[in-house]
Amino acid sequence: MLNRNREEGHEHLYRNYFADNCVYRAKDFKRRFRLSRDVFLRIANALESRYVFFQLRYDARGRRGFTTLQKCVAAIRLMAMGESPDTMDDYMRMSERTARESLYTLSRGVVETFGDVYLRKPSLHDLQELYAAHEERHGFPGMIGSIDCTHWKCKNCSVAWKRQYASGHHGSPSLVLEAVASQDLWIWHAFFGVAGSNNNVNVLDQPLIFDNLLNGKASDAPFTVNGNEYKYGYYLTDGIYPQYSTFVKAFRHPVEERDKFFKRRQEGARKDLERVFGVLKAKWHIVKHAARPLDLETLRYIMYACIIMHNMVVEDKGRNIAHYIPTEPRHAQFQPGTADYLHRIVDIQDANKHRQLREDLAGYIFYGWCCILLPISPLGVITPLAYVACEVVLHLVAHTQCSERQLGERKLTSVKMEQGDGL
Repeated sequence: MLNRNREEGHEHLYRNYFADNCVYRAKDFKRRFRLSRDVFLRIANALESRYVFFQLRYDARGRRGFTTLQKCVAAIRLMAMGESPDTMDDYMRMSERTARESLYTLSRGVVETFGDVYLRKPSLHDLQELYAAHEERHGFPGMIGSIDCTHWKCKNCSVAWKRQYASGHHGSPSLVLEAVASQDLWIWHAFFGVAGSNNNVNVLDQPLIFDNLLNGKASDAPFTVNGNEYKYGYYLTDGIYPQYSTFVKAFRHPVEERDKFFKRRQEGARKDLERVFGVLKAKWHIVKHAARPLDLETLRYIMYACIIMHNMVVEDKGRNIAHYIPTEPRHAQFQPGTADYLHRIVDIQDANKHRQLREDLAGYIFYGWCCILLPISPLGVITPLAYVACEVVLHLVAHTQCSERQLGERKLTSVKMEQGDGL
């Protein structure tokens, strides 16, 4: 039997990162484990008090097992670096089986312990803060966030399932993650596990994102734009999503200056979600590299645990827009098939409201960009004079940018010609 000397591994780990005069500073700890020391200790203490696996135990021979720090460090190191569990042997004195079991148990424990807070649906208080922040930073009143999908490749997918989980766009088998994120990079909604052969619309058919809205658990947070009141907030999407009243898409082929300006602003605001996917995969390399486990439930726990710890990091840095309030009022719930439930489905899938909301937002943003130079209506409604003046201003801006671009190209061409003459 191999004697790995677990006690020496714990002492080495404790002296390096957790002692009063530790070898590595807090900055080094955060760089290697993607979490601050306070957040890490919060997770470790919560898991130790709740799960027997993370408690210090002794076997029948009286030998001491692994400590809480060893198991939590091994699991989070695997999630942060995306390494094989066998790499924990030389430093942590931990076998491959124990490291893998620590990873799976920690993922499940993080989801069960912190999921209600850090993977919650936005409450009425959260929606009001999101509305105000997105209107201030992006100019979109009533915006909850942006919705899109990304893929996590599977390394050990079975041959029988390979065609089901592979798509022509990505090639290799993968699983789809649908997420909603706000400007502060907080992930408000996550749904993972659909086969990679599905597109965004197929994933949307899973009714999880609208469940609380349909059955009445979510609060109605109305907002007003351009003099019209809307009952629900909306998400920014790309062109593949359907025309729902809770989705706002850019104009596909804009002609007017107002539509072009709205397209640029909408696509710029949607970069928040692209940033989230980039940060999530850069911070937790286990979701960047191909997935090794075969069990779909295990993969779900790993993905959700990474998202929860990502939100904990956002809160630890003080960048979160909304703050958790434990006491939330309960709302009347509607059963599927009732009149109220069906009425909400029709209201959400109303294409006319989708088009009307986009027109109101395009006019509101277009008008707000030039409101300093234009006369303001007493009722806050866009006047025809505002449209004409805004189009003139944007046309001049576009003409100036085009002229500057052409001037830069001419300078570059002249420099290349001079370099060619010199040679």
